[in-house]
Amino acid sequence: MTDREPQGQLLDGRYRVGPRIARGGMASVHEALDLRLHRTVAVKIMHPGLGDGTDFAARFVREARAAAKLSHPNVVAVYDQGEDDGTVFLAMELVTGHTLRDTIAKESPMSPARALALLEPVVSALAAAHRAGIVHRDVKPENVLIADDGRVKVADFGLAKAVGTDTQHTATGGVLIGTVSYLAPELVSEGTSDARADVYAVGVMLYELLTGSKPHEGETPIQVAYKHVHEDVPAPSLRASGVPSYVDALVARATARDRSQRPADASVLLHHLHRVSQALSSGVSDDEDLTQDLTPLLAAIPAPAAGSAPVEEHRVGDTSPEVWEPEELTGLADPDGDPSAEPGAGPSTAAAAAGPTRPARPASRPASRPASRPAPRPAGRRRWRGPVVLLLALLLASGVGLGAWWFGWARYETVPTVLGQSRASAVQELEEAGFEVDLADGVYSESVDKNHVVSSTPAPGERVLPGETVTLVLSLGVEKYPVPGLEGLTTDAARAALAEVQLELGRVKEKFSEKVESGLVIRHDPAEGKQLRPGSVVDVVVSKGRRPLNVGDWVGKDADRAEQTLERKGLVVDRSQEQYDNTVPEGFVIAQNPQGGTLFRGETVTLVVSLGPDLVTVPSVRAQGVESARQELEALGFVVETREASGYLGLGYVFSQDPSAGERIPRGSTITLTLI
Repeated sequence: MTDREPQGQLLDGRYRVGPRIARGGMASVHEALDLRLHRTVAVKIMHPGLGDGTDFAARFVREARAAAKLSHPNVVAVYDQGEDDGTVFLAMELVTGHTLRDTIAKESPMSPARALALLEPVVSALAAAHRAGIVHRDVKPENVLIADDGRVKVADFGLAKAVGTDTQHTATGGVLIGTVSYLAPELVSEGTSDARADVYAVGVMLYELLTGSKPHEGETPIQVAYKHVHEDVPAPSLRASGVPSYVDALVARATARDRSQRPADASVLLHHLHRVSQALSSGVSDDEDLTQDLTPLLAAIPAPAAGSAPVEEHRVGDTSPEVWEPEELTGLADPDGDPSAEPGAGPSTAAAAAGPTRPARPASRPASRPASRPAPRPAGRRRWRGPVVLLLALLLASGVGLGAWWFGWARYETVPTVLGQSRASAVQELEEAGFEVDLADGVYSESVDKNHVVSSTPAPGERVLPGETVTLVLSLGVEKYPVPGLEGLTTDAARAALAEVQLELGRVKEKFSEKVESGLVIRHDPAEGKQLRPGSVVDVVVSKGRRPLNVGDWVGKDADRAEQTLERKGLVVDRSQEQYDNTVPEGFVIAQNPQGGTLFRGETVTLVVSLGPDLVTVPSVRAQGVESARQELEALGFVVETREASGYLGLGYVFSQDPSAGERIPRGSTITLTLI
């Protein structure tokens, strides 16, 4: 599996390798299925031939184990490490999303507040690593992952060290670990690094977020590396508007070429970052004290051109400036070419083989004129005056030196680094170091656990007098607020109630309600008491009032069906009124109230139901006089008609009737009498 695509392979009998999701200079990353735990992971497979066989594998295992010890919400978790048929791999947490490089491409240049918000979890992760003794060595936007839900995670801890240990780096033949745009000067010129190299890389990323471009660019990696050693990172405000001076100072402090001027580690940088973020959130456009505090003591001066006199960097009041020469960029040729370079001095020179060059000693001065002999002095005076003056000078120098040492250094104590520690642990460590401890108001933090130290004043690493007070700012945890009860409120009142706890009104859905008045909130999601972060939205369901129910027209229709339909809608049916009707069949609706329209649930619909025709038995009126027969039939509700029989005699008696006697016919029907 060394040269073919690993997709579909089974690593260590456990990880089924899926499609490739990323590829870098050291490894390719694939999605994989952990068959043992039935979860999806990311598997980083090192490129074939990287390192030196078993030695590399041993180093890789050591560094992977060290990285696996990191437990931090902003660090990509390392689950497992292994080797399968010569393939070295690492199983890690799968973060679905994009990288900080993608964000830079889309959003840069961005506001200082946005840039610091993106870097805060990165620096927090590096601080945890530095406290554990782990230096990343390859901090760059490609190693900062941003999940779809907004979580920020740093990947590839310890891998650069595994590849770079005992590896000579030169301009041509060696391996230069870390992307050249983010390499600290000491990594280029000396081949050494510590936590301050990570701090430098973060400073470069901050510059890139603010301006949208890298601080040092060139046609070749050698030119870029040369600039890291000999040129300061410019102030972001020169390329981007709206960058306060104290943000410029933060970038300058993090990217100082003299690593002693940078924050000692990411914990100290995190403290500075919190101070700057607080100033930005407070709307401070200029803070002279903060700017002066963050500005590095050394003012950067561009490096001299090849062949010119050395240019010095001055600290205010410093009488022993440090000299920088182009030759200090060990193993890297001047990108513009140096015609004065010695023949045969190529870029493959080892890093440890070069150092600062000394100015040539001036040639002896020619004796252009005879020197006059000085007048002789008394021998006795010469014998004692010189030693006395020398002794006095030594005593004076010693006194001044001791005084300066005592008043400028020895009587001060270094403030311990307690960032990220619990309250009890931090207080104990500071008190044991001889300091008083005071607690300031807590602040919310996305990265520092509740009741752990977010910042301290004076800052970690500062030297102050013993017994002075160190003020600690503790984390209140992630800023969250409970959802208030919104039931029964209007939409405007609900929006105002949410704004009081820094929440926002989300979707408003309307629904009929038989219990809640129109325009008032019926329910909301999330429910009351749920803890949410500031800016989260709460969706509400608002009442449209009672649902109107269509009654319909049921006249002439089956009363039973009408009753079932209306009751299913929630209406009450009154069909107590019944009456005979010769035109409407029995059981059908003769009339209703109301006649159509709408009602609300529980209201009544009255139906008048037909009993059918009113049937009456026809009596016998044969042989009766016509008037007597008419009266009897009309009294029963019939209509009487008469006609004369054939051979009518004029007697006026009923000869026959139709319908005949005994039949049941509807009241109002016509009976025909035949007279004789």
